[in-house]
Amino acid sequence: MSIDEAAPSRADVIAELTGPGGAFELAPVDVRGIPLRVHVTGPQTLREAHETLAVGDDRSFTVYAGERVTFGQHRARVATLARRFAEAGLRPGDRIAVCLRNYPEWPALCWAAWVSGLVVVPLNAWWQAAELAHAVADAGPRLVVADGERSAVLREVTPGDVPVVTVRGPGTTTFEAFLGDPVDGPLPEHRPSPDDDAFILYTSGTTGRPKGAVGSHRNLLTDVANRRLGVAVAQRLTGVAPPERPGTLLAFPIFHVAGLCAMVNATLAGSVLATLYRWDAREALRVIAAEGLTTVAGVPTIASDLLRVAESTGSREALATLVGIGMGGAPIPPELVRRAAPVAPPSNGYGLTETTAGIAFNTGADYLAAPDAVGRAVPSADVRVVDPSSGADLGDGQVGELWFRGPNVVRGYWNAPEATAAAFVDGWFRTGDLGRVDDGVIRVVDRLKDVVIRGGENVYCAAVEAELLEVAGVLDAAVVGIPHPSYGEEVAAVVVHAPGHVPDEAALRDRVASRIAAFAAPTTIRTTTDPLPRNAVGKVLKRDLRESITRG
Repeated sequence: MSIDEAAPSRADVIAELTGPGGAFELAPVDVRGIPLRVHVTGPQTLREAHETLAVGDDRSFTVYAGERVTFGQHRARVATLARRFAEAGLRPGDRIAVCLRNYPEWPALCWAAWVSGLVVVPLNAWWQAAELAHAVADAGPRLVVADGERSAVLREVTPGDVPVVTVRGPGTTTFEAFLGDPVDGPLPEHRPSPDDDAFILYTSGTTGRPKGAVGSHRNLLTDVANRRLGVAVAQRLTGVAPPERPGTLLAFPIFHVAGLCAMVNATLAGSVLATLYRWDAREALRVIAAEGLTTVAGVPTIASDLLRVAESTGSREALATLVGIGMGGAPIPPELVRRAAPVAPPSNGYGLTETTAGIAFNTGADYLAAPDAVGRAVPSADVRVVDPSSGADLGDGQVGELWFRGPNVVRGYWNAPEATAAAFVDGWFRTGDLGRVDDGVIRVVDRLKDVVIRGGENVYCAAVEAELLEVAGVLDAAVVGIPHPSYGEEVAAVVVHAPGHVPDEAALRDRVASRIAAFAAPTTIRTTTDPLPRNAVGKVLKRDLRESITRG
């Protein structure tokens, strides 16, 4: 028998690690009446995770604009804030709303809440007053923490008996005054349970009013276990150990599920967590090189911009310490996967707010072999492909709505029983994404609401966008459906190109017609050097584009 024949398969390694006695053992557990496969090794609550974190006090944790907080200082902040929350009258189950840029105060605020049994409500820092008012009224926080750019607005929309603490700016109560002198010490007596609420994250709200997805300690720690399991499997298969001193440049906003999960994972990995005031590729390159960071986590446009600036400025050596480029939050063009691979292995985490970020992953050689796929569901999760009209399960290779079930699926929406009943069915979450499964490999073809139906033919916008991005000079692209008197809808595209490199419209249409179908080729094309309108987590605001094109 050859060495290759004797080498374990990925499935064998996963079965060993998740089997009885394995480092990531999965066992059946009833969670709110739903039988699930749950990781039963390791901490079961965020408080336990905080208490068992074995990282030296002098090791760097957060790095921001020249400021540095060690893990020892982090522990002191957490213990002190937990005492301050109790002194302010907060009790287990109460909510704390947090509205900040990616400032280093985020981790201490979250962990102090979680060890106390409180619920963190991250608010989108780019929301306007009406959206902030809705979330505050809906969540009913007992305390609000906001940065100096947003504290005035939040004071206006928050009930007068709810304190607003201001981070990095003037206010009635500043964070420094609220915190006082950080001193490590005992944590509150209350100990949360695995299925206690830990966060309420409002959906991005590109259409309609945002809904608050309610997640638990188990949800967040399942994400941690899934990612650690992925690292352990990769190490067994490749023989390459993870970095001894990991460091992450976090470009996802922490008020987004991907950013919140990345912050939790970085904390529990003993990782450096570097953040920026706002995205700046040149500053990102400097920080990566200065800190020797090992990963970058952000939406695809962040990774694309970082690679473009590194190439155009001759600064690729600044990325030499990277061992991974993590992307998610929006469809990832295969072209970007190929560009990233020579710099560091790219990875794709697919998930939604309701699945507590990644519920499927595509990494390493598998990703390069299938860059149009989001990978396989994590071992603790199940996936179905369902006909959205009939509710019938579909077979391999057939396109339908993706449904997931697992211990990282949230329990529902806050104060929204009808929306919860519509989206969560017997533990299964209906994603609203259309996709297919081929021998366990998941491919997402589009959002259900984004499919263009042209003369009875389905046009998947994500597939058209991926083809447009292969045309020389195209930097970004978005495809939408606009009204047509005969076909019902026609395909329209907005194409962002490099200055001085306007792509030929015929080449754009020919690319789509030859690779997908003639009916999928855009009949209306707008070219521009302006960036596409996106929300704070990088999703294209297609409603705005559709209205702009329709108006002419």
